[in-house]
This record gives sequence, structure tokens and C-alpha cells, in this order.
Amino acid sequence: MTGTESAAPYIDTTRPHPARVYDWFLGGKDNYPVDEELGRRITAIDRGALRAARANRAFMQRATRALAEDGVRQFLDIGTGIPTEPNLHQIAQSVAPEARVVYVDNDPIVLAHASALLRGSPAGVTEYVQADARDPHAILDRAAGILDLDRPVALSLIALLHFVADDDGAHDLVSTLAGALAPGSCLVLSTMTADFEPENVRRGIAAYAAGGVTLVARTHTEVGAFFEGLRLLEPGIVPVADWRREEAPDGDGPISLYGGVARKP
Repeated sequence: MTGTESAAPYIDTTRPHPARVYDWFLGGKDNYPVDEELGRRITAIDRGALRAARANRAFMQRATRALAEDGVRQFLDIGTGIPTEPNLHQIAQSVAPEARVVYVDNDPIVLAHASALLRGSPAGVTEYVQADARDPHAILDRAAGILDLDRPVALSLIALLHFVADDDGAHDLVSTLAGALAPGSCLVLSTMTADFEPENVRRGIAAYAAGGVTLVARTHTEVGAFFEGLRLLEPGIVPVADWRREEAPDGDGPISLYGGVARKP
């Protein structure tokens, strides 16, 4: 088990944590009262927050399935978060049992639950690598021991980049990772926007900031910059609930998360 051999990690339950708050949004049980408190504050401000979390998860599942059905057999998921079924490897390996999936996170919460991520199909590979999302070179070095980077890889950055400001290297992170992948590789990305409900998003950002978590909202144009040099797949960059939607919308109102999938020429 890569990256999980160390002693039990320290988990701070006195401050809210983004992965645990997201787990609470999704109805999970791997969170603490401080996370639920922040989650309830956010949903009081923005009733669409729960819908957004669920729509984001469904976007990941649809995008993963679409790429697996299109022949992609390697997946690199950065900023994994707490396991929530069905997870990325379950989707990919349901289409292609031989698919190889690498999860990357540097979070004690995820580390504590890493064994749940490693239950993949016997024909494939499901592995967890402990690395910081802001260190793309380390991620690539460790992933190269599991994936063949000379063959196409689907790079998933799901609900990650709104925790990384431009000044903290968000664009360098994406360009370094995508630049190291073979032609035919794909970028799957979702991130927060204030294009639809600016006041609700502003208040949500303030609520996270009060809990010690920094968030960044980006415009459609700013999200598009992450896909520079790549070919966007239809329908382009859209609210996550609208990316190849398979069913009627869950409730009314916009989803303040953009999602897109693009292929490297």
C-alpha cells in the first residue's frame, strides 16, 4: 500500500476540514460536529450547496464512465477526498476491469480511509499515493511507478482548484501535470464559480474563511484558461449538472460549479 505505511495520522477534530464537510454534504459519516456545523452554516446561506456537491459527484462519475468507454485505461485522481461509493475506480473498472487507477492526496483524513480506496477489480490496479497536490513533480514521479505515462491517462481534478489560488500556483499545477502526459490523455476538472449566484458564493466563501479554509471562485473565462492547449469535448465548460446530463435536474436553480473534459492532442 503506497504512502500508507506510517503510524496512524493525527486528525484535528477541533477545526472544520473541507473533505469532511464535503462528506457531510454527501450524506457520509466520516465527519465531526465541527464539520457539520460549518456545513449547516453554508447550507443556510446557500440552499444549493448540497445539490452542488451531489451534482459534482455525478459529473465525476459520468466523465469517468465516458472516458473509460472511449478506451482510456489509466486514471490519475488528485485531491481524492474521503471515499464515497461509487468511487472513480469502481466506475472505471465496471467498464474496463483492467483499468489502473491512482488516487493522490496528502491529507490525514484520506490516509486514514485509504484502505477503502484500494478495493479494486482483480484484473486492474487501484493504488493510493500520498503527495501534496501543490507538488506536481512528486505526484508524477510516484504515479509513474504505477501508471505508464507514455500511454493516455485521464487526469481528474475534481473540486480541487477552488482550494488553490492563482498566486499559489494553480495554473502551474495543471500545466505541469497535463504537460507530462501522453497525447490522447484527458483532463477532467470541476471548480467553483460565482457567475450565477455571486452573493451566495461570496457568503459561502466567507463562511469557509471563518473556518480557516480559503476558497477561490473563477469565471467561465478563468476556468477555460486551465484547458489551454487542450481540445474540449462536448458540451464544453458548463455547470457540472449539465455535462452530458442523463436525467432531469435535481431541484431548481443554478449549480455554482463549472465542469469540463478535454483531450490532449
